[in-house]
Amino acid sequence: MGKTLVIAEKPSVAQDIAEALGGFPKGRHAVYENEKMVISSAVGHVVELCLPAEMDVRHKKWSLVNLPILPASFSLKPIEKSKERLDLLVSLLHREDIDLIINACDAGREGELVFRYLIRYANVNKPIQRLWLQSMTKEAIIEAFRNLRALSEVEGLACAAVSRSESDWLIGINGTRALTAIHSKSNGFRLTSVGRVQTPTLAMVVARDKEILQFKPQTYWEIVGTFRSFQGEYKGKWFLEKNSQSDKADNHPERLWNQEQCQKIVEKCLNKWGNATEEKKLSLQSPPLLFDLTTLQREANYRLGYSAQKTLQIAQSLYENHKLITYPRTDSKFLPEDYVERVKEVLKSLSNESFQAFAKEILTHGWVNPKNRIFNNQKVSDHFAIIPTTNTPKSLNASEEKIYQLIVRRFLASFYPPAEWDVTKRITIIEEEAFKTEGKSLRSAGWLKVYGAVESIENKEEKEQSLCPIEQGERVLAIALETVTKETKPPAHFTEATLLSAMESAGNLVEDEILREAMSKKGLGTPATRAAIIEGLIEDGYIRRQKGKELLATPKAFALIELLEAINIHTLRSAELTGEWEFKLQQMEKGNYPQERFMKEIYQLTESIVEKVKAFGSIDNFRKPLPISTPQGHTIEETLYEYRSHDNSFRLTKYIAGRPLFPNELEGLLANKEIGPLKGFYNKSGDPFSASLKLDDESGHVSFVYEKKNPQENIEEIISEESLGSCPLDQASVVETKGYYACTNFLQSSHNGNRKCTFRINKEILGQELSREEVQKLLKEKKTSLLTQFRSKKRKKNFSAHLVLNEQGKLSFEFPAKASKKNGAISRSKTGETSKKRKSAKKTSKTKKKQSPKSKN
Repeated sequence: MGKTLVIAEKPSVAQDIAEALGGFPKGRHAVYENEKMVISSAVGHVVELCLPAEMDVRHKKWSLVNLPILPASFSLKPIEKSKERLDLLVSLLHREDIDLIINACDAGREGELVFRYLIRYANVNKPIQRLWLQSMTKEAIIEAFRNLRALSEVEGLACAAVSRSESDWLIGINGTRALTAIHSKSNGFRLTSVGRVQTPTLAMVVARDKEILQFKPQTYWEIVGTFRSFQGEYKGKWFLEKNSQSDKADNHPERLWNQEQCQKIVEKCLNKWGNATEEKKLSLQSPPLLFDLTTLQREANYRLGYSAQKTLQIAQSLYENHKLITYPRTDSKFLPEDYVERVKEVLKSLSNESFQAFAKEILTHGWVNPKNRIFNNQKVSDHFAIIPTTNTPKSLNASEEKIYQLIVRRFLASFYPPAEWDVTKRITIIEEEAFKTEGKSLRSAGWLKVYGAVESIENKEEKEQSLCPIEQGERVLAIALETVTKETKPPAHFTEATLLSAMESAGNLVEDEILREAMSKKGLGTPATRAAIIEGLIEDGYIRRQKGKELLATPKAFALIELLEAINIHTLRSAELTGEWEFKLQQMEKGNYPQERFMKEIYQLTESIVEKVKAFGSIDNFRKPLPISTPQGHTIEETLYEYRSHDNSFRLTKYIAGRPLFPNELEGLLANKEIGPLKGFYNKSGDPFSASLKLDDESGHVSFVYEKKNPQENIEEIISEESLGSCPLDQASVVETKGYYACTNFLQSSHNGNRKCTFRINKEILGQELSREEVQKLLKEKKTSLLTQFRSKKRKKNFSAHLVLNEQGKLSFEFPAKASKKNGAISRSKTGETSKKRKSAKKTSKTKKKQSPKSKN
């Protein structure tokens, strides 16, 4: 009788299966074997789709002539870094004593793809069954083996997995090659990568930045009244009770857009009597759900300023190296229903004293029970939520400790009862004009206690004037009416937290967690890929990570989206349409959408993209006549990268210091010889600045005109005035600002505009974020701990080093004696054939300069 081969997706799962089933000697060479069964694992994906040139030598040259590339079938090749594990698995699959194969890869789309591609590459034809594991308890593993599924039961999942992979290949390869071809005709090789997910994501960032740059503030007024009742005074804000004034009033009923109307209301109501009524109710604030990867990345970006990629790397380390959390690449915020006892074990094992107190309270009150909404098999996908394990943390670095504590606090908070608020809404009517007063006080902290928010809330309530009581319908007097002048503000730039939210809901920024959960069914990408998509856009030069948390579109991004608009390739710019594709793939998993129909749509879309690019011909054909003329009367047209007159006597780049110049701004510049001040310029160091543009001559040369600033004004907002140590140049305090750590004398200009000190350190150096703790160590000991997330710009790989500070305030690297061969390079699924062409494109720009960390000293 033959043996059964079990293939898991990760070594840790193979080990868990072997331990749960029992009877296996200690595994050697990633294989556990007894007389009946062999257990091994992949290491994630071990094979991938071949590139076009690897399928057909004709496609070695990037040319429009050979497009579209529409393979009838897709060839596979080994992933080089996983070749050794692939060879092992192929040899196991072909062993003569193996007569049954069990797919124990992750219970989801990517897990199915890992296994199906492996089987196709190995070309084996043996019986296969599916192990469906959503819980990793010993009981759940044994139960899953008792209920193995036939391959036909997961065929929809396999179809969706393969369709997603092949559709990304078709659109990414063909779109990237086509756009690169027309982009490179007159400018040498200019890689223009696009993808099914990355380009709609980029389009959202471009649209947001364009909206901010073109935003014109509007003045509005608010009226704040002070009312005297029998028992005291209180304030209330005027609002339009019936939203019939305009769309603006519908969104902001408290705003008045006409100053005369504002003054009339004041004159009408001042010193007049009216009636006040109020409504009191109990409001419950539910505890947060457990973390999935996306919400963890959002929280870490919001609270700690970590990038999505950094958070994923730290979470992977906590999972793989420290065994402190469950698998992090999950899209579920729930736990299996058989995890009640496991959760209790985790609570009992928490070693931190403050965590122990919360855990004890949870266990004492019996808040962990099957009725808790956290336990829901229907909402557990291929993985369950991220929670701590029963292991005790040891030797965590500062970043790992912070992410671990985020996970533990969210875990504890999710089992607490809701926070309870007493909410008062008081409406005062004076001469038929309505004023609203709202009060809110904490009745029971509930889950807020875990986050230490109670004390700050109570202190805030003490500082605020308490709302004096009234009788229902009481007569009150308007003793004062203050008119407040305000201006509308532009939307905020995307941060990684808000961009992840937008990707999750296909462009719809939904704050409510439950609504966001519903919208996530039509999201861009998956939790496991979104960080890589963002990093890919940064790597490709479409987005830059501004000091702090903001993500900004580059001129290259603006140009790409404009080009797609000109060619009329709407699909590659639409987050909603791409979300619809993801929704169809999810329907396919359930057998409700035919694979043939979906792939036919993708092939048609691919052909359409290529045909539209071919019809467009070249970026030289990007020409828009503008209703603008030069002083000599020559009509100006807009091209992809510049404005120019028909006789070329006037030429002006569209992108100045990283900022697009819009046609209406060009018109103002030509008419007045100067325009501004304009925001959104960035210097070579990435620092933002505002300036006016002055037209120097009639050929299109411009220069900056800077506003005179208060010499005592700080150049950047100080986040914390707590000293981190002494400046090496003048011994003054070093403090933290939004974008860097700097000497307090650096932040002050002298009266003649010169800096009193030049010492500052960027918060991020070659991708490595510097924590406050590391800066303190650097200033005190002149050397940081070994930092592992530096990223080589040339080799695009991570490396480890100490940062060393000399007496002149300069930074340098000190490498460990034995550098690790494993660089931990960031990996991402490329939606276009970019890697080889990127390397060839950069051959002409190689430099032999030694890399040194950027420090603005």
